[in-house]
Amino acid sequence: MNTFTVDGRRIAYTDFGGPGRPLLAIHGHLGEGAMWAPLAEALAPEWRVIAVDQRGHGDSDRAESYRPVDYAADAAALLEHLGMGPLPVVGHSGGALTAIHLAALHPGRVSALVVGEIPVVLDKPGALDFVRAMPYTAENREALLAALGPAAPYVGTRIRSLPDGTARLPFHPDDTIASELAGIGDHWDTWTASACPALVLRGDEGGLVGEDMATEMAARRPGTRLVALKADHFLLEKDPEGFASAVRDFLR
Repeated sequence: MNTFTVDGRRIAYTDFGGPGRPLLAIHGHLGEGAMWAPLAEALAPEWRVIAVDQRGHGDSDRAESYRPVDYAADAAALLEHLGMGPLPVVGHSGGALTAIHLAALHPGRVSALVVGEIPVVLDKPGALDFVRAMPYTAENREALLAALGPAAPYVGTRIRSLPDGTARLPFHPDDTIASELAGIGDHWDTWTASACPALVLRGDEGGLVGEDMATEMAARRPGTRLVALKADHFLLEKDPEGFASAVRDFLR
């Protein structure tokens, strides 16, 4: 893990290394940069994946605001810190929304755009309400796992054990709700503001992006391709090989 500082906040990122061309990967809610390890392995040695821990996630510090433009500013700051860009940017879910804003606001940093499972109209808040019941910290790892209940298999591997023996989640439930609400709205103007080649990935087994939405996203933005994967919203977990293959083929 590597870190740098933006406005007094620590931003963490994982550089998976290798001789390939750099690619920025951006996770969604409840995630962290380390979750891109399977994609990094699949794309090597052609591509060198660099994955950010978005603000309030993983080992990055919490922040006062969680708007898409805030996340995009952090991503741009990371690329500035690394002296990189333009480069391809791959995002999933909330990370794809960050990628869309990054391409619109900082077009000189983005050469290609891959957005997985994010519609450009977000009008149904509440999908993440289940995190409200999660404790952020507990006296130890075992206690936190027990408190997470059914969510433990998904979140448990990423729990942080702290020096004093306590444990915390890799995200704060309050921040997650604030972030979801900040992203609600119509993002068509942002989607169409960038002109680099783009790939829209959707899960055709219950994902958030329906066929009609994906088709309209491609129609409104020249140079956009569509790929449907055999998965629900969780493309990286449910169809990692299909995800990697689609990204690899698109970038080539």
